Amino acid sequence: MNTLPLLLIVLGVFVVAYRYYSALLASRAFVLDDRNITPAHRFKDGHNYVPSPKWVVFGHHFAAIAGAGPLVGPTLAAQFGFAPGLIWLVAGAVLAGAVQDLTVLIGSLRHNGKSLPYIVQREVGPVTGLLAMIAVLLILIVAMAGLAIIVVSALSQSAWGVFTIGMTIPIAMVMGVWMFRSNRGQVVVLGPSIFGVIALVGVLIGGHGIASSSFAHLLLFSGHQIVLLLCAYGFLASVLPVWMLLEPRDYLSTYVKLTTLAALVIGVLVVHPNLQFPAFTQYVHGGGPVIPGKLFPFLFVTIACGAISGFHSLVASGTTPKLIDHETDARFIGYGAMLAESLVGVLALIAACSMAPGDYFAINVPPALFAHLGMHTVNLPEFSREVGEQLAGRTGGAVSLAIGMAQIFRGLPGMKALTGYWYHYAIMFEALFILTTIDAGTRVARYLMQELMGKVYKPLGRTNWLPSNLLATGIIVASWGYLIWGGTIATIWPLFGTANQLLASIALATMTTWLVNHRKAVYAWCTMVPALFVLVTTVSAGVLSINNVFWPMAMHPGSEVQGWIETILLAIFIAGAIVIVGSAGVRCIRTLRGVAPPSEESIANEPGKVSLEPAAPYRCC
Repeated sequence: MNTLPLLLIVLGVFVVAYRYYSALLASRAFVLDDRNITPAHRFKDGHNYVPSPKWVVFGHHFAAIAGAGPLVGPTLAAQFGFAPGLIWLVAGAVLAGAVQDLTVLIGSLRHNGKSLPYIVQREVGPVTGLLAMIAVLLILIVAMAGLAIIVVSALSQSAWGVFTIGMTIPIAMVMGVWMFRSNRGQVVVLGPSIFGVIALVGVLIGGHGIASSSFAHLLLFSGHQIVLLLCAYGFLASVLPVWMLLEPRDYLSTYVKLTTLAALVIGVLVVHPNLQFPAFTQYVHGGGPVIPGKLFPFLFVTIACGAISGFHSLVASGTTPKLIDHETDARFIGYGAMLAESLVGVLALIAACSMAPGDYFAINVPPALFAHLGMHTVNLPEFSREVGEQLAGRTGGAVSLAIGMAQIFRGLPGMKALTGYWYHYAIMFEALFILTTIDAGTRVARYLMQELMGKVYKPLGRTNWLPSNLLATGIIVASWGYLIWGGTIATIWPLFGTANQLLASIALATMTTWLVNHRKAVYAWCTMVPALFVLVTTVSAGVLSINNVFWPMAMHPGSEVQGWIETILLAIFIAGAIVIVGSAGVRCIRTLRGVAPPSEESIANEPGKVSLEPAAPYRCC
């Protein structure tokens, strides 16, 4: 099937959804109004709360949420054929993922930029809020491990990739100082943006020379060494002020991401490759070499970010609400960024399904297993020669996606000779996606850890106290680093996908409660329906993963420790999500029966904020 009509339909659906459905949520359900003073202004401290231009915040938010999921998930899900993944990416993003991102972002803005567990505490109850804080923290640690392990696979023994990605750190720090500290408090965007783009193109081109130089071996790192470097970067990005590294690096990465996204759209429209995969493969019934489980429910946890991602709710209630200048910016940043991420997922699926099936499976399964599939490679030997690396058996989805992207770009006029550059550019593109999620995620996890530590010793809850920052960040980085050190993509990704989607059901259930508590129950179906759907599919996948993957690991000598850890974690996630969503449902029923919610006085009535709530007695809708 040709990809041109598919892409045009997807773009049309996204335009209509943003124009009408997001407007319904923003104007009717949550009544966004720029008279409301955002937390970035009320608590401006130059460290965490920094009012920033809309496009800069969009860049940070998109870079932070668009991690491995929309790239790797659809690529792995190509095993089932192109139709299941495409339908879920589009419908899931419009009706669930973008709704979650927008509503949680607004909820955090109305709660002083606080985290999702804090919103649960205010809207559902303090006990449920404490449970949510613990569950969310554990889920976030697993999410960091799931995202980071993709970078380990992509950058291992790649001098070109390590050099290019490493150089984005000093480039971003120069941009940060230039943007936020060079003009007496005024944010400068144009000059730093031009510098960042030119410098990034320079290091990408220069990476080829570095990789072929006599000292390239100094940049060749094993998987475990990459893990240590990632931990060091995550620690640094979490501790430094947000304007110094995290925000400018995310902003810089967004140029790469959006430019590549636009180039892929143009490439598909111009080249319009035919999909080599069928709509449905024989693996929809299970037994696939990449994903052993059946289409239902494993499609919904494999595509862990392109359609909906619980991790987004942590960014939307973590760093992003502390940067928003005007409340109405939330619609563009929350709903719009998720549609952009879903488009990334659609393009990743197209790139993967445009490959010959033999090439796809030769990359994504171990060579010994591929030998028993009865398939043959078509273009893979040629690609390996042009790239200069052995591509067969590079499991995890990152390499096959990079080849799929390079195959689209090399189809443009005069581009075939640059296949090696396109491949390494795609690897950098993927790594930038993932690393910007890791740095933001580590910082959000640090906030949550500090909230939790503050309940034990109050000074440890202060986000502006350096000893607390160092301690909380160290605990978080050590935790997700340990999971990567002993894990593989086959064990970490199912754990990440299940935990991530359970968090999404918690976030949507929380915002359903918010709508009911704030006299907007007529719109509660917008969040309640996707919350229940995601909960059912994810719990089903989680139970099957415990039974078929993690429990057998716990019983197998040599992997019992890792198996026990992942079995216990996943069981905790499932139980915690069911309890929290159930508590939210009970809270909604009590509110509809006339029992005042925990936060009967709306957060909109706090000093410095214009109330949009009527002064009439409390009613459910």
